[in-house]
Order: sequence, then structure tokens, then C-alpha cells
Amino acid sequence: MQGASRDALAVAREQLAATRGDLDLAAAGEGLLSVVRLLDRETQLRRTLGDPTTDAQAKDALLDSLLGSQLDAGALRLVKAAVAQRWSSSRDLVDAVEVLGVTALLLEADGEGRLDTVEAELFRFERALAGSPELRAVLTDRGLDAERKTALLDGLLDGKADGTTRRVIAQAVLAPRGRTIEDALEQFSGLAADVRSRTLATVTSAAPLDDAQRSRLAATLTSQLGREVQLQVEVDPKVVGGVLVKVGDEVIDGSTRHRLAQARRSLS
Repeated sequence: MQGASRDALAVAREQLAATRGDLDLAAAGEGLLSVVRLLDRETQLRRTLGDPTTDAQAKDALLDSLLGSQLDAGALRLVKAAVAQRWSSSRDLVDAVEVLGVTALLLEADGEGRLDTVEAELFRFERALAGSPELRAVLTDRGLDAERKTALLDGLLDGKADGTTRRVIAQAVLAPRGRTIEDALEQFSGLAADVRSRTLATVTSAAPLDDAQRSRLAATLTSQLGREVQLQVEVDPKVVGGVLVKVGDEVIDGSTRHRLAQARRSLS
């Protein structure tokens, strides 16, 4: 998001943070994600709610008439607050409502001491997806309806993953919204880090890191970035040695493979 939409999203997230104690976070999160699905389907409604020239009271009345009897009250208040902001595009408004919905679910998990589990499970599912082209093909098959994909996810995750993890993965799979599943899961993992004011760093190493190595690396990155860092570590023998660190769009390549490639380039 750029410009007005970035500022509007910041205000919407502050509203969620300020009112979290008054919300049923699970119901609000589910409600907000249902609004995302509605707005993705209904183009005209999305444009009307995202149009800065449409009267604010008219937008509120429209939301009340469409959702007042169906949507969680807390979710409805947050949608109204988001709609009242100025967005660069109606698509940005829908993106923001999704951020609020996923964040509400993650806040619930954090409040109940389950967020570490959710973060770890999201990362493991993303890695499992990367390692199974067959699973990825099924979950991205446009010819397979949402009901069958949901049944597949239930079979994979029921009894094996936290309820919040299942809801968040379902959003990534059933509502990719122009993203790959992996990109959606990475975004949602970033939101989980944001809940506790941390930066998410994905670390790829040739061998598993022990607790001391993890602690040293996290401390180094925290010092460099000026913000607490949460590590997600994966093992890839192709790295050879050292580590490859990804923080957002920035890649810090300290691997032996990278240094060898640099040496080869300098010799040539």
C-alpha cells in the first residue's frame, strides 16, 4: 500500500489495538474475513464502500442494512471505522479488512498463550507445501471447489494444528486474492510478529541451529535492525555453510555457497 492507504491502514490497526479488550476477538476475526470474501465477490459494493466521495452516513446505513443482523458487532464497528478512512483504491480497503481479521485471530491466540505455536505451525505448513508439489497443485486447483479444499485441509490439520492456525491457513488457501499460498502465509506470519512488535526473519542454514546459535543470531539481528527479531529456521544442505537470512524484502547472504560464488566471479 502507498500514500493514503498506508496511513488509513495504520489508523485501522490502531483502532483494533485500542478496542481489543472489548472484542470477542475470534468472532471479530471470523466476521472480518467473511466481509473480505463478500467484498471480493461484490465488485460494486466494494467500489461504493471504497469511494471517498460517498457520504459516510450512507456507507454506515448500507453496512447496517447488509450486515447488521449477521455480523459480529465488534467486526461491524471495525469495518465501519475502516470504511470511514480514505483509501487509494477499493482493493486496498479489502486488503486492510483482511489484515484486521487475521490480526484479530492472532491477538486472541496471543492472549491465550498460543501464538508461538501458531507461528511455528504456519511456518511448518509453508515448508510442507514447498516440499510437496502434489499438495500445492491440489490446493491451488481452480477446478476444485472450496468445500473439497476445506475437507482436505481438515484431514491434514484436525488434531494436528491449533484452531487459529487452521483458520489462518484456510484464508490463505481459500482466498488467495492474487497471491500464492506461500506469499499469503508469509504475510500472515509477519502479522503474527507484529502482534508482539517483533520482526520476522527466515533463516536458512546447512544444518540445524542449536539454542545458543539461535540466541546469538537473534541478538545480532536485533542489534542491527533495532527491533526484536523472531527467527524461523529451515535446513537446506545446498547452503553448504553459514546462513541465509531473509527479513522482509532484504536478503543477508552469509552462506558458504554465496561466498564461493563471489570468489568465482572475482576470479573470472
